[in-house]
Amino acid sequence: MIFVTVGTHEQPFNRLIEEIDKLKENNVIQDDIIIQRGYSTYLPKNCQCYDFLQYDKMEQIQKEAKLIITHGGPSSFIYPISIGKIPIVVPRQKKYAEHINDHQLIFCQELVKRNFPIVCIENINELKNIILNYKYDVSVDFKSNNEKFITNFNKYIKELF
Repeated sequence: MIFVTVGTHEQPFNRLIEEIDKLKENNVIQDDIIIQRGYSTYLPKNCQCYDFLQYDKMEQIQKEAKLIITHGGPSSFIYPISIGKIPIVVPRQKKYAEHINDHQLIFCQELVKRNFPIVCIENINELKNIILNYKYDVSVDFKSNNEKFITNFNKYIKELF
């Protein structure tokens, strides 16, 4: 199963959903596909689709998915990395009216330069080849700094009071 999420930003991300639907319709993608489409206006014909999902349901789907495709919002691609998966990230772009600027694209480009474990797709026409050549057995050992942050934050708060 492949999971696709466009997050909760209020502008549609039809470009990604239409491409996924077309790849499924043309049997390029053989797997079942679940899409969280948010405020997108395109309704896929060949994929299971939800406008929004409860967070725990989305976590469950991502754990079961062999591939996760997401927009460039950090919270949407950090979770897959935290469970050992390398997401395909398609940043929203201003020129397609998917966001107010290109911060997702710029941010993802920088992460790729720094060898962050994502596959960044700038041109939607690249998606087909990336999916066909994706190595599903890849994984990443992600180390969260949350515990260290919370410990240091608590220490700082105690020092203030």
